[in-house]
Amino acid sequence: MTPGQPKWRRRKEARPSEIVEAALEVFAEKGFAAARLDDIAAQAGVSKGALYLYFETKQDLFRAVVRQAISPNLDQVEAAVAAADIPFGLLLRGFYGRMLIMLTTTRIGAVAKMVIGESRNFPDLAQVWHDELVSRAVTLMSGVIARAQARGEVRPGDPRLHAFSIVGPILLGVLWTEVFTPVGAQPIDLAQLVNQHADTILAGLLVQPEAQS
Repeated sequence: MTPGQPKWRRRKEARPSEIVEAALEVFAEKGFAAARLDDIAAQAGVSKGALYLYFETKQDLFRAVVRQAISPNLDQVEAAVAAADIPFGLLLRGFYGRMLIMLTTTRIGAVAKMVIGESRNFPDLAQVWHDELVSRAVTLMSGVIARAQARGEVRPGDPRLHAFSIVGPILLGVLWTEVFTPVGAQPIDLAQLVNQHADTILAGLLVQPEAQS
């Protein structure tokens, strides 16, 4: 490349998927308020004008990040749960396994921290995160629990509250990793946390833990 030539000229046209991936990285590193469209364009290797061909605002970019870079992971979980015809204990362990892969191979934890930290000033972030991810995940798990209760596998109780119990400690582990570990707190082994919590939650939920865990 000729010295001084803009980075974006290496590519004939901007691809929305590349811009979305760049936005994910910039949001994860800088947060929403501090991220600039210039930063995202530079990360994607495109001009700011090319970026505007697809996204008018940072809010538009955030929606695209959630829908294109993060939601597909949940799509896969929903498809796997719909196709599964196995005891609740095995299904839950499979759910935790997919969750662990998502947490350790994507920037979802950093984006979740950003949403929590900046939702007061940017409530649209929380709305999108809730509608596209959180609400879907809770609804999915609540339905799984309700069906398991109907089969006599899971103890009585509000399925939605059981769902919160299932994911709560994992969310805490993710936030610990993103917020406290970088400032010197003892790291958490997310894989160990997931496996240990699976044992704990199944012992409490299953009518006959030894038969299905």
